[in-house]
Amino acid sequence: MKRKLLYLLIALTTTLAVVAQTTLTHPWTGKRVAFFGDSITDPKNAAAQNKYWNLLQQWLHITPYVYAVSGRQWNDIPRQTEQLQTEHGQDVDAILIFIGTNDFNAGVPIGQWFIEQEEEVMAGIHEPKHMVTRMHRIPDMNSDTYRGRINIALDKVKRTYPDKQIVLLTPIHRAGFYRNEKNWQPTEDYQNKCGEWISAYVESVKEAGNLWAVPVIDLNALCGLYPLMDEYVPYFNDGAVDRLHPNDKGHERMAHTLYYQLSVLPVY
Repeated sequence: MKRKLLYLLIALTTTLAVVAQTTLTHPWTGKRVAFFGDSITDPKNAAAQNKYWNLLQQWLHITPYVYAVSGRQWNDIPRQTEQLQTEHGQDVDAILIFIGTNDFNAGVPIGQWFIEQEEEVMAGIHEPKHMVTRMHRIPDMNSDTYRGRINIALDKVKRTYPDKQIVLLTPIHRAGFYRNEKNWQPTEDYQNKCGEWISAYVESVKEAGNLWAVPVIDLNALCGLYPLMDEYVPYFNDGAVDRLHPNDKGHERMAHTLYYQLSVLPVY
């Protein structure tokens, strides 16, 4: 009886050790991660010295490949994909895409996900197969609409990197950005020039996750940054003229959110 109890304790201790080791090892540790996006991710943007990907590099020892450029919109993602492929080929483990706020500011129409049309197709259920008429939908690849741009981008990224983990990040909340007379961006509680709220752009990214089989991290909700309140000014570049770009403190908050959210996503 004592011997059986001893064996049971040894087995239990071994199991707990394995579980602990698995739990404590972040799946993204030491991985090569590409970052696509706009000014919030752009290394040249001076609003923060340590951006969220710098912090992930420090905490997880990832190798970051950063291709984000200030002011870019979803239609720039194919170019960023090609640049990654040119410089690193398939030597990358995962890709994070964090973009969309400039599409909202520019008033890019939301558009539609699919073009639908009647077509003939072979089918048969409990009867011999035969031609039937059914509605068929294909992704709308309209580069002048937001959803069309997302379709084009994800088609490109997934075909280029089918065995890599691709993650979408929703745009975060935005307040005023008043750089100069020709770059004066109102707060998100105003519609853009095509009559859309920013929530439509955030929700479209969430929908894209299901349509394209890509995980989505909802930074808009999860990181807690809300620059429309004065209480959140300490997280942004300048309370008077730039509540669009997070500062170091804001990036740290985003990085903490991503650290834990990414921990439940595998890297293939």
